[in-house]
Amino acid sequence: MERRVFIKKAGVASAAVATPSLFYSNIFTKVSTNDNLKIGVIGTGDRGTGLISILNSIDNVNVAGVCDLLPFRLNQGLSKSKTKSIGYSDYHKLLDNKDIDAVIIATPFSTHSKIATDALNAGKHVYCEKTLAKGYAGIESLANVASGSKMIFQTGHQYHSSRLYTHVVDLIKEGKVGEILTFECQWNRNGNWRRPVPEPKFERAINWRMYREFSGGLTAELCSHQIDFVNWVLDETPSQVMGVGGIDYWKDGRETFDNVHLTYRYSSGVTAKFTCLTSNAKDSYQIKVLGDKGTIIIDTKHAWFYPEGQNNKVLGEVDGVSGATTMWDEQKGYVINVEHLDPTKQALLDFRTAIQTNNQPVSGLITGVKTAICVQMGLDALCENRIIKWNPNSIKLEI
Repeated sequence: MERRVFIKKAGVASAAVATPSLFYSNIFTKVSTNDNLKIGVIGTGDRGTGLISILNSIDNVNVAGVCDLLPFRLNQGLSKSKTKSIGYSDYHKLLDNKDIDAVIIATPFSTHSKIATDALNAGKHVYCEKTLAKGYAGIESLANVASGSKMIFQTGHQYHSSRLYTHVVDLIKEGKVGEILTFECQWNRNGNWRRPVPEPKFERAINWRMYREFSGGLTAELCSHQIDFVNWVLDETPSQVMGVGGIDYWKDGRETFDNVHLTYRYSSGVTAKFTCLTSNAKDSYQIKVLGDKGTIIIDTKHAWFYPEGQNNKVLGEVDGVSGATTMWDEQKGYVINVEHLDPTKQALLDFRTAIQTNNQPVSGLITGVKTAICVQMGLDALCENRIIKWNPNSIKLEI
C-alpha cells in the first residue's frame, strides 16, 4: 500500500465551469475569443492597481480606461496600464465610453451597489469586488437590477474561481472527510491595516476600511472569502450568527473592529467559526474542514488531507491518479496537489471567458448575494451584540 495523496491536473487557464441559474434568462451577444475585451477599472487603490497588473498579462484583454476620485490614485492606475488607457475622475464618464465592454469595480464597499447598478444599466459586463454590497437595501437593489440584466456579472471572491479550491470542494462533497462536523477559519495579520495618507483631508478616502460609513471592516474585507467557501461546500446559508469583537489593540480613532470572532450555525447542524486578528499573524490564512473521517486544511495556495484514527500515516492507495508522490506533513497530513493559477488571475480569466461564451461565472450573483447577506448578519451580530437569525425576507428579489 502507498501513502494516500490526491493529485489532479486541472485546465487552469481554460473556460470557467458555468452553471445555469434562475437569475439569468436573457444573455448578451457573445464576444469572439479573437476580439479584444476592453475593460475599465473603477477604483485604482491597492486592489485596483493590482488587478490592472494582472489584466496586463491576459491575452485579448485591454485596460481601456481607469477611474478614481483621487488624482494621485488615478495617475497610479494609468501608470500601471500597459495599454493606452483614458483616465476619468467621474465613473459616469467612463461608463459613457461606448468602446468599453466591461468594468471592474474596486471601490469602497459602500459604493458597490450604486456603481455596479449604473454599469449594468449602461450595458457593461461587471466584475464587482467582494463583498457584493453593503446593507440589505444595497444588496436587494443591486440583485434585482443584475438579475434582470443581459450582462455578465461576477463577484470577486477569487477563491471561488481557484481550481485548487474547486478540487477540494469536490473531494469534500465526495465524502473524503466523511460527515462534516465543523469549519475553523482564520485570517490573521500583524499590522494596523492602515494606508499612508499624504494629507489629513484624504484620511477617510484612503483609509475607508476603518470607518463604518464606508466599510464592513474585517468581516467584509477578509472573512467574506471564507464565509463564501463554507456556503459553497454546504450549499446552504446559515440559520443564525453570533459574534464578538472590538477595538482592543489599535486605539487610533478607527470605527471598525481590529479583531472579530464569529460563529455561524447551519440548519444541517454544522458550525463554522471565523476569526480575524490584526495583532497576531500566527498561521495567517487557514481553513480547516473537520469531518469524522478526516480533516482538510487549506491556505491560499496549498491543501492537505489528514485522515482520522488508524489511517494516520498508513500507506493507502493513491486516488487512481498516476504520478502521485508520498508527501506527508506531520502537522497537516498528505499534500493535495492540484495544478492551479493564482486565484485572482484565474478569476479574471473566468470573467473574460464568461463574456466570450455567454455563461454566467460560478462566482456570480447568487453566491455573491448569499455571502453579502451572511456578512451583514455577522456585522449585525457584532455591532448589536446579539444572535442574528437568517431572515428569508431580508431582501426581496424580483426574479
